[in-house]
Amino acid sequence: MHNPSFAQRSTRLVRRLRDGCAGLLLAVLAVLPAAQAARPASVATSVDATRADARVQALQRAGDAVVALQVTATEGAISAENLGRQRSGSGVVIGADGLILTIGYLLLEAETIEVLTQDDRRLPARQVAYDLATGFALVRPLVPLRGIEPVPLAGVAELQPGEPLLAAVGGSGGAEVAFTRLVATRPFSGNWEYHIDVALFTSPPIANHSGASLFNRDGELLGIGSLLVREAAGPDRVLPGNMFVPVELLRPVLAEMQSTGRTRASVRPWLGLSSLVRDGHVQIVRVDRSGPALEAGLQPGDVVLAIDGVEVNTLEAFYKQLWQRPAADAEVELTVRQGLEVRRVKVHAIDRMQRLRKPEGI
Repeated sequence: MHNPSFAQRSTRLVRRLRDGCAGLLLAVLAVLPAAQAARPASVATSVDATRADARVQALQRAGDAVVALQVTATEGAISAENLGRQRSGSGVVIGADGLILTIGYLLLEAETIEVLTQDDRRLPARQVAYDLATGFALVRPLVPLRGIEPVPLAGVAELQPGEPLLAAVGGSGGAEVAFTRLVATRPFSGNWEYHIDVALFTSPPIANHSGASLFNRDGELLGIGSLLVREAAGPDRVLPGNMFVPVELLRPVLAEMQSTGRTRASVRPWLGLSSLVRDGHVQIVRVDRSGPALEAGLQPGDVVLAIDGVEVNTLEAFYKQLWQRPAADAEVELTVRQGLEVRRVKVHAIDRMQRLRKPEGI
């Protein structure tokens, strides 16, 4: 018997909506409260009809604002080792001038960026910002977008586990929309020196999650897709899903990102490590091939016990202790266990953005 892969099973959850408002009408009906959907026509009110119509229109606008992105990284890009040189994902229009929000890793060391609209136009675009702290990136097309309204941003304070949501992916001929539900809202630490204090976890998952838009039933943008995860409900329960970066992290830094290309919080020490927590300790699983950690002699398998004498046993504690330094190029002392030996290793951290390749002429 054929056993489909995890990604193939996830992809089947996605349904292409090519019929514009008609498809989105089905979507909004699916996420309307059960009590309202079950209400007999005899007791339906004009208020209900108005609310339903407003939701249909809001979701239509939201779907229209989702675009596809195709990115080619510059020749020799360091990030191509993990992300590849040719990348594809999604974005969503959040500005009246066509400003597009997406996930940052798509744009790392980008040489060319193209926006693929739902009417099959390919528009050249430029990177406006990439922010390490949030993981967001901003793109602006060089050719004006036509007939697309920016989507409103929503907070997550009122979200409850189990709430029905819509995940939308850009594509030619219309957005791809998947129905999903909120599983949890909690902090997230990535193994690549990344941490946010709040992240959205949803299930069932979508496979083409990079830059996907997560909407509530009113067509408001909640988050941007980042990862496919196997433990959406938490580390003690296997539940395939996705991690979305909430757009409420964008609100206080949007102007700064547009003005400077990133945020002050992104100018922080970077070691060039990938780490996981194993048996209550932070263990290095990968060392960047030309980063500060490699130069200092760190290697996969080393266990990080402390940073500048402060014990760390979670990725969050490790990163936050590292990022306390006001300068990115700080010297950091790690206490590590290498085999049976415990050593103190000094690492001269750097600003990661200064290391990434840029297209010629920039």
